[in-house]
Amino acid sequence: MKLNQIADNAGARQKRTRLGRGIGSGKGKTGGRGGKGQTARTGVRIKGFEGGQMPLHRRLPKRGFRNTSFQLSLNEINLGKVQAAIDAGTLDAKSPVNAEALVKAGLMRRAKDGVKLLGQGELKAKVAFEVFGASKSAVAAVEKAGGSVKILAPAVEETDEEPKGKNARKAKEAAKA
Repeated sequence: MKLNQIADNAGARQKRTRLGRGIGSGKGKTGGRGGKGQTARTGVRIKGFEGGQMPLHRRLPKRGFRNTSFQLSLNEINLGKVQAAIDAGTLDAKSPVNAEALVKAGLMRRAKDGVKLLGQGELKAKVAFEVFGASKSAVAAVEKAGGSVKILAPAVEETDEEPKGKNARKAKEAAKA
């Protein structure tokens, strides 16, 4: 097979519809744009305009704010991928598995702010992980295989302060349960 012999499937490519080439073409006169006015022109149609009525996106209240300036960017990795790398020989199960080892094995492009271990897949090898965080299922699967998980994230301290704000009552009930 040669490059000049490669052809697309029959019917995969259609010719472009030539707009505004006589009434007999079916797409003549207005060229499929309807009548006159703003919608018939190019580059102006107002999106979300409701005929002078206050548009829906302005009627709904503005809510929420996500401050991403302190947000950590973590790499997520499943146990199945780690096991596949161990089987392929790119990852050494005897040495501790951390962000640098995972990057060296080619499982991640770069070590961002840390690694979160997720429990999808099966782990057969006994591995010692040093990760920023891990799901409960991942920790259970690693310990079942005889390995260990060291969490590097700082522990969240529980405070004795009373919850404040709208959902204070709900927070108190949740704390009691």
